Amino acid sequence: MKNKLLIIGASGHGKVVADIALEMNKWEKVYFLDDNEKMKSSLGIEVIGKVDKAFAHLNDCDIFVGIGNNAIRGRIQEKLEEEGASIPILIHPDAVIGEQVELAAGTVVMAGVIINCCTKIGKGCIINTGSTIDHDNLIEDYVHISPGAHLAGTVKVGEGSWLGVGSIVSNNVNITSRCQVGAGAVVVRDITEVGIYVGVPARRV
Repeated sequence: MKNKLLIIGASGHGKVVADIALEMNKWEKVYFLDDNEKMKSSLGIEVIGKVDKAFAHLNDCDIFVGIGNNAIRGRIQEKLEEEGASIPILIHPDAVIGEQVELAAGTVVMAGVIINCCTKIGKGCIINTGSTIDHDNLIEDYVHISPGAHLAGTVKVGEGSWLGVGSIVSNNVNITSRCQVGAGAVVVRDITEVGIYVGVPARRV
């Protein structure tokens, strides 16, 4: 771990990531990178250059990808990993993390989250505000669990999937990779086909 943190992306999601980093109080300095040249600061934190400047700071900064889009976040993190970047895990102090929970590099756990025991969460995931993940879940890489989403026990969510605000997943359900589950949808059976799922119970549209 280094004493400076560089966050890629200074917009909405990046600001929440920065706020969590400040709450953690582990870094002496926090900076942003963003490709919007007009953005000089965000949340009172300086934007010191474009995204590609990250590779010049591999030796002196931890680097975190604060971009909400799953595919873009994954693409950037994979490049950083190839170059040997130090990528932390960010956990808000108000989150509750159970025993034998595994979190991988580049994942952020936001305020009010509860993750119960024996759950494994992959790299580059967003576990957003007030969401809950119960026991023995498997959340693969670059998944976004939106605010207020609730996953029961023994749920699997495939790589790159996105669960919308307030969505619910019943126990023992598998969701395949690169799916979108709409806001408020209730998933009660396995999702095996890529697509967008909405409604109660959730159906493909």
